[in-house]
Amino acid sequence: QVQLHESGGGLVQPGGSLKLSCAASGRRFTNYFMAWFRQAPGKEREFVQGISGDGRTNYYVDSIKGRFTISRDNAKLTVYLQMNSLNSEDTAVYYCAASDAFHPSRYMGVEEYKYWGQGTQVTVSS
Repeated sequence: QVQLHESGGGLVQPGGSLKLSCAASGRRFTNYFMAWFRQAPGKEREFVQGISGDGRTNYYVDSIKGRFTISRDNAKLTVYLQMNSLNSEDTAVYYCAASDAFHPSRYMGVEEYKYWGQGTQVTVSS
């Protein structure tokens, strides 16, 4: 079992930056593929970025590549999401998730992740 806890959300102005953290507890953290998802009101939960267990490979969607960067520090059992150039469309609850059975063709699907954090709210507004 792996437990995840997100933090770092809050209110930020358009164009600003924010860094989210996901602290993990559990065994064999390096074996887990980790990802960030987000869900805005009235929207489906969507994949943001993912990262391999060793931190060497990032997975992304074109719409946010270059603005968001996922990273992990396995020694600290923590995954990060650096968010830059934020706009109102980035307003959502952000979740971290862990998969113990990673498949390269299905990493963007919520059904691929067994463990989830409670979410942290990010609000972009002036």
